[in-house]
Amino acid sequence: MDREISGLSSMATRPILAELSEHIRLAHGLPVRFEAGGGVEIARRVREGAEADLLVLADGALATLEKDGYLLAGTARPLWISQVIAAVPEGSPVPVIGSESDLRAVLRSAKKIAYSTGPSGTALIDLISRLGLADELSDRLVQAPPGVSVGSLLSSGQADLGFQQHSELMALPGVAIVGPLPGDTAISSTFSAGVLASASQPSRALEVLDLLRSDAASRTAQARGMRASGH
Repeated sequence: MDREISGLSSMATRPILAELSEHIRLAHGLPVRFEAGGGVEIARRVREGAEADLLVLADGALATLEKDGYLLAGTARPLWISQVIAAVPEGSPVPVIGSESDLRAVLRSAKKIAYSTGPSGTALIDLISRLGLADELSDRLVQAPPGVSVGSLLSSGQADLGFQQHSELMALPGVAIVGPLPGDTAISSTFSAGVLASASQPSRALEVLDLLRSDAASRTAQARGMRASGH
């Protein structure tokens, strides 16, 4: 049997990649397995020489690694787009955030606001600054440790409002989804993939990469809270 194709990914794409890896193995005979972690942690591991064939990260992080020579030139491909959504602990009143003023009111009424590491968390902090709430909310912000879901902070009572990628919050126990952020406050991230320069199986990794961009993969991503990038 051929050696397993290995991949590294951020947590946001973990459920999608787990399902697709099984499909690719069964339908195409390509054994593949992804290891997930916090995006910042995965990027650090790549720079420190982690052995893998494929990498799936937020587009900006992947582009930086490509520029610095950690990806095979020309192999980076956009995969899926994910929206950041708001959530509250299960059993709490679910607020309405249909407008920017709604969002502002919800943020101001929250006692503790959980957000993630990586680009979605950075974007949320930037949004709070744009809304003029940075000083007011600074002591209420709780950042989830790398690789830890914001949902776990909600379900454990460490926060009463949280923001993270839809794929990481959907179907979690103890979490109620509020919905995407309204209008111009919406936050989305594109997740892309590429073959690592250190890959031991670059041609087979490219085969897997093509399958991750297939219509079947897009349907799986949609069911898991993301949509195809349009390629």
